[in-house]
Amino acid sequence: MQFFKDLNLSAFTAGFVAVLVGFTSSVAIVFQAAQAFSATPEQISSWMWALGLGMGLCSAIPSLWLKQPVMVAWSTPGAAVLATAGLAGGFSMGEAVAAFMVSAALVTLFGITGWFEKTMNRIPMAIAAALLAGVLARFGIQAFAAAQTALPLVLLMLVIYLLGRRLLPRYAVVLTLLGAIVFAAARGQMTWSAMSFSLALPVFVAPQFSAAAIISLALPLFVVTMASQNLPGVAAIRAAGYGPDAPDGGIPVSKIITLTGVATLVLAPFGAFALNLSAITAAICMGPEAHEDPRKRYTAAVCCGAIYVAIGIFGAAVTGLLTAFPKEVVVAIAGLALLGTIGSGLAQALREESHREAALITFLVTLSGVTVAGVGSAFWGVVAGAFALFVQQYRQRAA
Repeated sequence: MQFFKDLNLSAFTAGFVAVLVGFTSSVAIVFQAAQAFSATPEQISSWMWALGLGMGLCSAIPSLWLKQPVMVAWSTPGAAVLATAGLAGGFSMGEAVAAFMVSAALVTLFGITGWFEKTMNRIPMAIAAALLAGVLARFGIQAFAAAQTALPLVLLMLVIYLLGRRLLPRYAVVLTLLGAIVFAAARGQMTWSAMSFSLALPVFVAPQFSAAAIISLALPLFVVTMASQNLPGVAAIRAAGYGPDAPDGGIPVSKIITLTGVATLVLAPFGAFALNLSAITAAICMGPEAHEDPRKRYTAAVCCGAIYVAIGIFGAAVTGLLTAFPKEVVVAIAGLALLGTIGSGLAQALREESHREAALITFLVTLSGVTVAGVGSAFWGVVAGAFALFVQQYRQRAA
């Protein structure tokens, strides 16, 4: 099979790191969202089953089919919205499921019609690159901020990474992760006791449609998923060279968004609240650290998808394995793995002098993490950058 010929160690490690970063950084928020609707332990397990299968299959199958890295994740800001709105509104699990389905139907509509992709294609590349750099830069900052609580660990990881980039650049992230695991295990910082073997089983919840749930849950979930997840996800695709101007046509964004909407619609009764394009984990699997050949980086996405499917099936066992790592290892490996993408994003954003200030505004607003009306900084970064670019170009034309 061609996949196994194209696969190498760095690609598999990129897929594993993507899961490690994406899962451990936000799984607690997903648990809070489920608990906000009074979910039972069986229902929480079902949420992980549905999300794991949804993310895994929507990443692995298109990646194998297209031979391009397609990365799908759950909506972390969407989970945060649900956790807050669920507690405030006192909605039942049935009403929550109905809201997931309405949001998924809207995502599917925007995918089928191509409205979202057409809008993204009108955004200048400098703004899109600055958006991605702003989203990822927070992980770079967190990587070095982790030195406040784990200085020896972070210094060791940085030294291994720099030496790896000098001597074995393809395996720099692999060696850094292995070194961090050995160091943490030697100091007794790996919480292996969290591991337990059990299979996750799906629990069906019938939807209960209500106007209050649609207004308070479905619409905010749809907006933040599109603005805070799919928007930077498309920016990651374009920045990595898999956009519409790629030689082979690139990743068909509208079709993938349609796929995520349909998958969410099918899996919503079991707990899949929102599936969308990934930005952070996509940058890990689409970068040169995943594979030196851009045509073979799809193998990293396939590995990531396979691990997500394992999370869905084996539930607590895989969850325990991923959460056994100290949090400093997770944030540090994420920041180091994304350094190349952050640098190339900034270089691309600031390359043209005519777009430089607008791109810088986009980067800073996105990096700020500001949230207005429940919508995250990724959306407002694009709005601010586009407005700045409009004002500057309008002034130039008038002159």
